[in-house]
Formats: sequence, C-alpha cells, structure tokens
Amino acid sequence: MNKLVIVGNGFDLAHGLPTSYKDFIDDFWANLHNTFENASIRDLVCFDESHIKNLQLESVSNYDEFCNNLSSYAIEQGFFYDNTNSSLKHSHDRSTFIFKFENHFFKEINERSHIENWVDIENEYYRELKKISKQEPTQKAGRKTSTKKQQKAKNKENIRTLNEQFEEIKNLFKNYLNRCVTRNYNFTKNLIKVDHLLKYFEMRPLGLSEEYVKDNPYAQEFPKEDWKDLIQIDAEITEYRKKRDLYSLNHKTYFLNFNYTCSLDIYIRLMNGNHNLNHYGQASQIQIHGRLSNVTENTINFGFGDEMDEDYKLIENLDDNEYLKNFKSFKYSQNSNYKNLLDYIDSDKFQVYIMGHSCGLSDRTLLNTIFERKNCRSIKTFYHEWVDKEDKKHDNFTEIIQNISRHFNDKKVMRSKIVNKSLCKTLPQDIRFQKKV
Repeated sequence: MNKLVIVGNGFDLAHGLPTSYKDFIDDFWANLHNTFENASIRDLVCFDESHIKNLQLESVSNYDEFCNNLSSYAIEQGFFYDNTNSSLKHSHDRSTFIFKFENHFFKEINERSHIENWVDIENEYYRELKKISKQEPTQKAGRKTSTKKQQKAKNKENIRTLNEQFEEIKNLFKNYLNRCVTRNYNFTKNLIKVDHLLKYFEMRPLGLSEEYVKDNPYAQEFPKEDWKDLIQIDAEITEYRKKRDLYSLNHKTYFLNFNYTCSLDIYIRLMNGNHNLNHYGQASQIQIHGRLSNVTENTINFGFGDEMDEDYKLIENLDDNEYLKNFKSFKYSQNSNYKNLLDYIDSDKFQVYIMGHSCGLSDRTLLNTIFERKNCRSIKTFYHEWVDKEDKKHDNFTEIIQNISRHFNDKKVMRSKIVNKSLCKTLPQDIRFQKKV
C-alpha cells in the first residue's frame, strides 16, 4: 500500500541537526556579544553600548545566563533591574535603558517557560492574535471612554505590530538555519547508518494469505476490510520480484515534509536510484512549508493553521486581512504543493507514517484533511524514546496520539486508524550527516 510520510522537526533532530527551538534561541544569546550591533538584532534587543563590556556577554550561553548577568550587574552598580520586563535601567533615571527588548513578542517567547518547540511559538502567536482581536473599549477612572472605532484602530495597529515582530523572528530563524545547518552539514554524501531508516520503506514479500493474514503484524496495522488488498499487493510484490521488475509495480512513497532543510533529499535520491528501484518503489516529496534555498516559488511558511478553532470565525469576521496574514492556508495557494498533496491522497489508499512531527494544533486544518480522508487507512507513529539521568525510559508515543486525536471530528474513525504502540517503532536516532570541514 502507498505511504504518506509526515516529516517534522524531530526527523532533523534525530539526524543530529541543530534545528530545535532551543538550538536557535540559545545561539542568539551565545552570539550576542558579536552581533549586538547588527541592525536585525537591534530590532529585537537594544543596549546602551557604553555598558556592553561590563555585562560580560562573552560568558553567556542562554537567556537565563543573560538575565543572571543583568541582575548581578544591577546589584554591583546600583542600577534598577526590572525583572518583570527583563530590562536594566539607570538608577538616576529609570526611563533611560541600559538594556531592553524592542520586540515584545520575542520577549514573550524567551520568558514563557512552556515554550519548548516550534509549534509552541506558532501557538503563542495565535494566542496573542486572539487576545488583540477580542479587545473591547473600556472605561478607566478619570479617563474618557474609548469608542469602538478608536478601539478598532488600536487593535489594527497592535496586530500590525505583532505581525512585524513575528516577521523579524522568522527572518532571524531563516538566517540561523542557513548559517548553522545548511552551511555546516554535507547533504550530498551518503548518510552514516542510513539503512536503519530505509528498511521501513523496502518492498519485500510478506507471505500474506487468507489463512495467515490475521496473524501477520503488518496486516494488524490495517482494518480487516483492507486485508484482501494487502494480500493482493503482497502477491504482486512476490511476482514482480521474481521477474526483477518491481519498478513496474505502481508503489509510491510520498513524503509530506514540514521542515525547511534539505535533509530528505538524500533519501529520495537513494530510494529512486537505479540500483534501488527494485526495493523501494517511487519516492517523492513536498516541502509543504517551504524550503530554505527556494526564495521565489516555495518560500518559508511559518504561522498558524487551525481554522477549526472556535475563535477563527470571529477573526475572519473582522473583515481585516491583517489578522489573516500568518495563517498557513493562504500561503498554500502560492504554489501547487497543496493541490499535489490532495491529488495524491485522493488517488489511492495509503498508510500514514508519522516521523518527527508532533501533530500539534498549528497544522490542524491540513492534518485533519489527511487523517479523515477515506483513503487514509492507517496511521503509524515512529515515536521518540530516551533514557533520563536515572536510567528510566521515556517516550512521546502517548503525547503524539493525543495530538492526533485533536485532528479528528469522528473519534470512532480515529480509533480504527491509529496503529497501537506494540506495532509501532521508535524513530532511529543514530543516523548522521557529515559535517563540512
């Protein structure tokens, strides 16, 4: 059966690439002693440069350490450290800043402890957007009541500011990926231990038959009504393998790639290589949210995509396109990627592989379209497993399944499609790209 492989940031992390939110945000603070004069950085944070040397930015490796330095410097010099706003002010004139955030949204994502992944950033953006959209005129003691027109104008300005600040962070992120990932890793040479993942896409006979199908682990990943199709497909694989002609078998693997890097390219190349066509069928990918190297046809799409949220209609009814600027669905119309995806999932039955995607709400509309499609017969999760300092094992299987459930309107259908944990696999964590010299 065809496969639709949903690839998220966890896939790149499993390959040792520094693409996590923590990698990105720690890099910002660790390099601030070299970058604070750059215009793009000054849009985010601002310093009185006469105090830079005394702040000992060279010793900083993350935001917590930066705050500790600010606090220590304030105590030492008798300045006022505003812990609420993470700012340092002159003691004699508290309106004069030694340090402050220029980008409020950047300040928020640094200070909120629950933000650990990219989906958390997108969710935080949407939370701020909803907060602005619901602002109503209020009356304060001793002040005139603002009119609805005045409040609407204020909200308009606030959402424009939020979008501008969000754009600054997106640009910072793109620059980080280019500098720390694209330029540092070789994506053309063969991967170390690549077979640890490729084996899950290999076309091989399983010996399925009406008599034994019910006991086969692979068949157990699908509803009983699909077993007849699985037996037929297995028989075709067996026959074509004898003829050494598996290329003629119309078996497809479609990677729906949510990452911006080119980490999947080598897999597509290996699976479609002349010596591999008899093993993996035909492989292709869509980078649905853009690609770093493609600045014209497939630009970065970073925002929010939950049009099923109960507040979305309220935002849509505001009749102001500024509120919809960072909704992913409108970016999908810029190229043919989304249509190509729909064509694929409507063409034949398929099984979904989840590889490194959290299935969070920021992609809810798109994932709902896939999961509730009739042709989607099964959803198999490749989860992450790790051992803590006390040698206790943990994994994120349940978390992913819980997230997947939020994309279904019909929970009965959901339960029939999700593959249970005993039949799922962990995502390999030992495959590595070579670093450039």
